[in-house]
Amino acid sequence: MVVHQIAVQQGLRHRLYQELVPEARESGISRINWLIIVLVLLSFVSLALETEQTLTSRPGWQLGFDIFNVVVVAVFALEYVMRVYVSGLSEEFAGFRGRLYYMTRFHSIADLLAFLPEMIVLILGGGMPLVALRVFRLFRLIKLARFVPAFDVLGAAVQRAGSQLLTTLAMALALVYVSAVALYFIEGVGGKQQEMFQSIPRAIWWAIATLTTVGYGDVYPVTPLGRIFASVIALAGIGVVALPAGVFASAFSDELRERELAKLKDRVEEGDAEAGVTPDMDKT
Repeated sequence: MVVHQIAVQQGLRHRLYQELVPEARESGISRINWLIIVLVLLSFVSLALETEQTLTSRPGWQLGFDIFNVVVVAVFALEYVMRVYVSGLSEEFAGFRGRLYYMTRFHSIADLLAFLPEMIVLILGGGMPLVALRVFRLFRLIKLARFVPAFDVLGAAVQRAGSQLLTTLAMALALVYVSAVALYFIEGVGGKQQEMFQSIPRAIWWAIATLTTVGYGDVYPVTPLGRIFASVIALAGIGVVALPAGVFASAFSDELRERELAKLKDRVEEGDAEAGVTPDMDKT
């Protein structure tokens, strides 16, 4: 009887592992993970609708939002517990220390923050504004990264081009500061002494809006020298925006190409294995 119970428990645990861990499946997304994806998307729709006062002012709609949020929090809490439970099947997270390590990983922390703050408020009742905790629902977006390969590719591309992107960011920040200082002296101290250029922090807003080519038009130079300098800064802003975009596009393209080559290599090796061809036979 004891042996039978252990076998059933292990079988259930393995089935949960295959349902919850995307890497445990050869292809496709499990039904449980599809449910999680749908709930994440619906929670974002609910978050948007809850900010519409014409809906929340109606008791029926508000009750529906409250019930839905309770259901989502309960499902995500159960999912988190099950993921910790089945994580021990992986050698990396085996044992008590392995599970603790799993719980400190980025995705696990995001899973916890996706439901725990709201759960605490729901359990304890009033005292803390539930509205202020809605921002934690954005962590649910990270849950989708497990199932959408594009997120993984984007993360790998950012990591690949990290040093170049930091370099372009440093250049952009330096140019913003230099532009703000220049307009402070041209328009704030001299010229028409505009209020929005009377300090460097105030001029930084104009520099950011100009260098990012947004150009709101709420702040602008009026002196001839200020306009000439602003024109140069606006043209430089085109390069500031285009440079990191080009770096990231190149890294993204390289990452996709390497992944396709890796898939092609795996298919070739699988085909050779099915045909009984070994690496030594290929050399001969």
